Amino acid sequence: MLIIENGLVLLGKELKPVRTNLVIEDDKIIEITNNKFNHGKKIDATGCIVLPSFTNSHIHIADSFAKDIADGKSLDEIVKPPNGIKHRLLEKTPKEKIVESVKRSVKEMLMTGTTRFIDFREGGIEGIKLVRDAIKDLPIECKFLGRDPIFYNPNAKRNEVRKKTKNLLSYCDGVGLSGFGEIDDNIAKIVVSQCKKNKKIAAIHVAEDVKTQKISLKNTGKTEVQRALETGFDMLIHVTNPTSADIELLKNSDVSVVLCPRSNGILGTGIPPISNLLHLNINLLLGSDNVMFNAPNMIREMEYTLKVSRGFSRKYLDPKIVIKMATTNSLPIFGDVGCIEEGYRADILIVKKLSSNPWLSIINRLEPHDIHYVIKDGKIVNLAN
Repeated sequence: MLIIENGLVLLGKELKPVRTNLVIEDDKIIEITNNKFNHGKKIDATGCIVLPSFTNSHIHIADSFAKDIADGKSLDEIVKPPNGIKHRLLEKTPKEKIVESVKRSVKEMLMTGTTRFIDFREGGIEGIKLVRDAIKDLPIECKFLGRDPIFYNPNAKRNEVRKKTKNLLSYCDGVGLSGFGEIDDNIAKIVVSQCKKNKKIAAIHVAEDVKTQKISLKNTGKTEVQRALETGFDMLIHVTNPTSADIELLKNSDVSVVLCPRSNGILGTGIPPISNLLHLNINLLLGSDNVMFNAPNMIREMEYTLKVSRGFSRKYLDPKIVIKMATTNSLPIFGDVGCIEEGYRADILIVKKLSSNPWLSIINRLEPHDIHYVIKDGKIVNLAN
């Protein structure tokens, strides 16, 4: 039994600050109470904030070996499959180097409070196996969204696409497609159908760039967002450049939208219209995107998101909403973890309280050395190693 006492706990899905104690047994939070205990291992969280650990909801972790390569190149030149700079590097880089770089990125995530991530995994089944093997002994949880090379072939036979997708899904948690610029709509429909049939995630990059939106409209008469919603994707990545019509289509839809503001910033593709998206009653998440562009640090992501959004929209953005995007909003994907409530798995951070505002204390002030404890599934992570 592990007891966390005297901390300011950000409770429930709304992260309500309450001074209380947590009782953890095995991997679960079994009691939230003001009672004191004379037994069990105790952590005195006086002067600390106790909050859910972070979820990085969109990352390409296998390109960790290629940090800051190709700066100044266009989005297409860097990441467009199958011949972008990133994909060529993945092909020729030794697996051992990729594995070691993945491990370093996972350790960086743990040091900055992230214990869950969603990886867009290139390389088919072998790509999934490579990263899964790299992280198997590390205290972190991943949802893998894979893709198969057949998805890029517009002339592929439908039965073959269906077969390849079904096989891929037996190894991962869903499919993560690069975008409509590379994927035929008919293939996308087969992929989404197979994901729904197997109760897996169907995700795609959309509206990351104004250029791709214009091309989509020219070629199909529809935006990338419209095509994604009509096809039935349940997770949209970026949505940095939606049209006003896209905003209306997204309203009250059941999709999750993963925003990656730092990635959009470094690539010069825009600033997500967060203030507009917040009024749509959709689930907003945060991700750091490619490690080749950004450190997988959700504290940095939250700070950039808050300040750039306020500056861009000239409107107040509640810091609590930004922290929810990196914690409790991922509950629909991870299920029983990412929230401090009784019965949930104990993925928890204990961090130094650095100001009177607990949410801004985290976003504005927190540094890795201020994270006193990272707890994954009820076990204290040894950050020294």
